[in-house]
Amino acid sequence: MKRLVVLTGAGMSAESGISTFRDSGGLWDTYRVEDVATPEGWARNPELVTDFYNTRRRELLNTRPCRGHELLAGLEKYFDVHIITQNVDNLHEQAGSSQVTHLHGELLKVTSSREPNNPRFIETLTPERWEVSMGDRAKDGSQLRPFIVWFGEAVPNIERAAELSGKADIFLIIGTSLNVYPAAGLIHYVPDGCPVFLIDPKPVEWHSARPVTHFMKGASEGMEEFIKHLNIENK
Repeated sequence: MKRLVVLTGAGMSAESGISTFRDSGGLWDTYRVEDVATPEGWARNPELVTDFYNTRRRELLNTRPCRGHELLAGLEKYFDVHIITQNVDNLHEQAGSSQVTHLHGELLKVTSSREPNNPRFIETLTPERWEVSMGDRAKDGSQLRPFIVWFGEAVPNIERAAELSGKADIFLIIGTSLNVYPAAGLIHYVPDGCPVFLIDPKPVEWHSARPVTHFMKGASEGMEEFIKHLNIENK
């Protein structure tokens, strides 16, 4: 079974109604990155940061996967599908994808503010208990913080993502500007001769000499085009 490695970004979840960060009208037009997505912002005002991610969770709890998520999950019948996502939502998992690597953390998880990447302190929130308050403690006694990789922090899963990219038979990119590193650099690990596909309705600045097949559509329509291209729609 061929290995399909998929890198997804904000455009993947935008069709589900998840607020994007960089587009016009996105979250960074309303909030300063420095205030809600950096260790310094957390140190300055943890209450603001906690409220910001509580709002993101409330939004996610009322959100369902789009057709693109579902089509991608369905490809597990034909391929060994590994998804590398820059998104912090769980829409890939909701759609049924079984092998998802989160580069930037997971919105429905919280962790120690002292040792955020220590597996012993990472907790998964539930629909019944998704809101975090000041005074809620991790198992080490520190204030619970979002299990999110903030700007200026290391990306713990980048080595795994590079390893997966290096073993791809087909590499698919969906809904990302390829401007955010280190995720944007994963294309350089993809083996020579491996076909690369891109789904994004906008022109994307391509920082590689290798050829790419670009479907200029949103995630759902683009996935339909990609599946037709693979000629598996009637199998």
